[in-house]
Amino acid sequence: MTEKLKARFQAVLPTARALGEWLLLAGLTGLTCGLAGAAFTWCVAEATKLRAAYPWLLLCMPAAGLIIVWAYRTAGLENDSGTNQIIASVRGGTRPPVRLSLLIFLGSVLTHLTGGSAGREGAALQIGGSISAGIGRLLRLGERSVNTIIQCGMAGLFSALFGTPLTATVFSLEVVNVGQFRYAALFPCLLSALIANGIPRALGLPAESYRLLGVPGLGPVSLLQCGGLAILAALVSIVFCVLMHVAGRLYKKYISNQYLRALAGAALVIILTLVEGSGDYNGAGGGIIELAVEGEVHVPWAFLLKMLFTALTLGAGFRGGEIVPTLFIGSTFGCAVGPLLGLDPAFSAAVAMIALFCGVVNCPLASIFLAIELFGGEGLLFFALACSLSFLLSGRYSLYSSQRNVYSKVEARLDEQNQQQGE
Repeated sequence: MTEKLKARFQAVLPTARALGEWLLLAGLTGLTCGLAGAAFTWCVAEATKLRAAYPWLLLCMPAAGLIIVWAYRTAGLENDSGTNQIIASVRGGTRPPVRLSLLIFLGSVLTHLTGGSAGREGAALQIGGSISAGIGRLLRLGERSVNTIIQCGMAGLFSALFGTPLTATVFSLEVVNVGQFRYAALFPCLLSALIANGIPRALGLPAESYRLLGVPGLGPVSLLQCGGLAILAALVSIVFCVLMHVAGRLYKKYISNQYLRALAGAALVIILTLVEGSGDYNGAGGGIIELAVEGEVHVPWAFLLKMLFTALTLGAGFRGGEIVPTLFIGSTFGCAVGPLLGLDPAFSAAVAMIALFCGVVNCPLASIFLAIELFGGEGLLFFALACSLSFLLSGRYSLYSSQRNVYSKVEARLDEQNQQQGE
């Protein structure tokens, strides 16, 4: 009997040890990322307020671009690929340095302060990934543990900024290899996201949430309408991904000097802002998203202008993220197009926002959870339908070139093309 108990104890011991280790490691990562996320959220919010109070800060965008380029070159990270580097680092290889978190923090705040069109969550993935990689190096963790702790950092910062811990957890696991989900990292990432989410909320920084309006009754007509909107959102997601990648390549092709690229991008954004006149497309555009999900959009082509502003800003080397601009594009597109399909503009804004997010990041489960955490459980089947269609129809297009599709989206087989590219 004693031998049996001893054998069972020894069998359970590795699991108990792993639990204890991840309670410590994920807890430490969540705490660190929560504090960093709270500071980043506050700084970006203050920068946005200053820009609104002093519109002339837009004219400082060229100087901000020069500072960003200089900082990255001085730190030896002039070839940093942003979120792509963090995603690639989860699979091993080059680890992001801790100094990257300081650079993306500074660069994002300067971009928002001077009116560049960018978000926050892409920057959060970079901050969280670089901080957690530093923790892994400090504690001399093995390669697989470092891979997991980087995902914990991604989940923690995303959760701290957006207030969506479940979405942040699933996104950090789903975005690296589409079709492959590391369940062993689920608990550490969720714990990190929960702890990180609690810190900004305790400091009085609110989580993102919206009211879902105009939900239709579930039936064949409403499902067809929602499906049609999802198909259109998938097409827009492809256009946005292509535009983001083409903009960066064109800048590099015609302007080899990084300083001159930043000056050119700033000049284009300033000119477009002055011509357009409203200033709606500078910064992240959270206020426009709120209006859209309430059923109001200023101009029907707002989503096109936001795509252009974002591509010109980030392609030129300014820093920030693509996710909030994606939500801006999706919500304004849905609000404008949804009524043509017979849907309520507020409801179609919400559905298209989530569907477009799914199309550009290829994370259907995270997208469905995002709908729940932003809008509640009502209309869940409509969101699920929209996400599944957008995921299917967006093909291999993605905002993140380092992302891999492990399985084909249209057949139950390994995606041989992406497998060969990854070898």
